[in-house]
Amino acid sequence: MTIGTFDGVHLGHQKILNKLKNEANDINGESLLFTFYPHPRMVIFPESHNLKLIQTIDEKIESLREFGLDNLIIYPFTKEFSRLTAFEFVRDILVDKLKVKKLVIGYDHQFGRNREGDIEFLRETANIFDFEVIEISAEEIDEVNVSSTKIRNSIIDGNIARANEFMGKPFQVQGKVVQGKKLGREIGYPTINLQLNNEHKIMPLDGVYAVQVHIAGSKHFGMMNIGINPTINDPYKEEKKYEVHLFDFDQNLYDENVIVLFRKFIREEKTFDNLDALKLQIQADEKNIRKYFNIHCD
Repeated sequence: MTIGTFDGVHLGHQKILNKLKNEANDINGESLLFTFYPHPRMVIFPESHNLKLIQTIDEKIESLREFGLDNLIIYPFTKEFSRLTAFEFVRDILVDKLKVKKLVIGYDHQFGRNREGDIEFLRETANIFDFEVIEISAEEIDEVNVSSTKIRNSIIDGNIARANEFMGKPFQVQGKVVQGKKLGREIGYPTINLQLNNEHKIMPLDGVYAVQVHIAGSKHFGMMNIGINPTINDPYKEEKKYEVHLFDFDQNLYDENVIVLFRKFIREEKTFDNLDALKLQIQADEKNIRKYFNIHCD
């Protein structure tokens, strides 16, 4: 088994998961990932964490499913649980409940009350309880040079290409299609307006993105704008909006749940002198994104 929050299930995490599966196969055992929900920082520092997650819990489950693990435990992280000592956690949960035979863990992993459990502590307790500790070395982890923090920073900066490279797949958000002001229709670019499914989900820098959208199993391409549309709206009064214009698409999607995969950052949001100038820029954005996706213009 291995333990961790695994937010983003990035290339570093994937290295651990592959190691986990191989070690389980070697002893004809079952692979197990032990993770937590909510994120520990949200419970321990509820007033000050300001943590935004790369993945919702459902997205994390879906990513982990792709790795073919035998077992996934999502343990409810509570203040009471956070007070367990490292020894109690190993004895009561890993050994008594889960019958661990091999523990695959990063060289810098810490756990238990006051983060008192580390790799040396695990080696000592492994001798007591008769399980093996398999360390993922600094060299192995640093080789991929990736972390959840680096991915979050890349997303916030709008550097979607870097975030996607770190994760090995596109960053995504999910949302329900809701009614908008229909202003896009007035300039020939109708949009679907998204209500995001999770308030703790991290979102990219305001601006325009090339996106791939999954709707009820079908795949579409388009462009997404994140922001307040300052050319049209009062920036001091308007809430942030998430709008997608789908190419070559004309269907009613109200109340549908859609998945948006971010493929490329195009430009930051800006204020234009008038609607005509805005429309010209959107036309240029469309041409740019269609070229990126290799889609012909109608």
